[in-house]
Amino acid sequence: MQQTCTKQITRWNQSVPIQVDDDLVVEEPLEIRVGEQSLIVVMRTPGHDFELAAGFLFTESLIKSADDIEIIAYCEEGDITSETEDKSLDFDLMQNIVNVRLTEHLDLEEQSGWQRNFHANASCGLCGKMTIESVKHQVNPLNSVFNIKQTVLYELNDKLRASQSVFEKTGGLHAAGLFDENGELVIIREDIGRHNAVDKVIGQALLSDMIPLDRYILMVSGRASFEIIQKALFARIPIVAAVSAASTLAVDLATEGNLTLIGFMRGMQMSVYSCPERIQK
Repeated sequence: MQQTCTKQITRWNQSVPIQVDDDLVVEEPLEIRVGEQSLIVVMRTPGHDFELAAGFLFTESLIKSADDIEIIAYCEEGDITSETEDKSLDFDLMQNIVNVRLTEHLDLEEQSGWQRNFHANASCGLCGKMTIESVKHQVNPLNSVFNIKQTVLYELNDKLRASQSVFEKTGGLHAAGLFDENGELVIIREDIGRHNAVDKVIGQALLSDMIPLDRYILMVSGRASFEIIQKALFARIPIVAAVSAASTLAVDLATEGNLTLIGFMRGMQMSVYSCPERIQK
């Protein structure tokens, strides 16, 4: 799948404009269906779509484990109705619809608090869909005794940045990386949306039978939002580090969930918002 494309742009250097080719990150919609029933459309960077679907279903508490998934597949031509198909679209529609068949029927109408057929903006995610109270009802606080040396944490940002191949080319992608207790990068995924990158990482871990991730660290580019902490709690990740700041709601949820939240992880500096006892000198 194409993750970048080249466009001609006008680049200015002081008063001199020149025409140049520039690499841009691809953004396309992905429709996730469950049993042929449309669930959600997310704006994402193509690639690792099955992981994205699995991770999304897991972190939204619609499935409990990989055993709940029978098969994930792209839509076939016969599954696209005349109303769905739009000849003006400049992307392959069948490669932008994923259908998940579960081992047991999922009735979306019975899912409390779930709203069907809504659009998730890549930069924002499903803002405000779940409150801290509703998350607390679905996942217990972490009881992990996992801890990490601060010297290991200080190495994560450089390792994540060095592995961002598409960002290196375009400068337009977020990344999420899963690290083990020795600071080794186990999974990295890039996407135009922060939440999508996290879902892809957790989806890969889910499909690889690695859940719970109670001895791993999640590092994300950009800021730490409420939803990223929510997803980490579902996957039982005890430490989340972000390059930028954390939101108030993210800090509140991390504190309630006994999760160590770190922001401004840059060089040999970091801001620890919650549960600092997991970090050793």
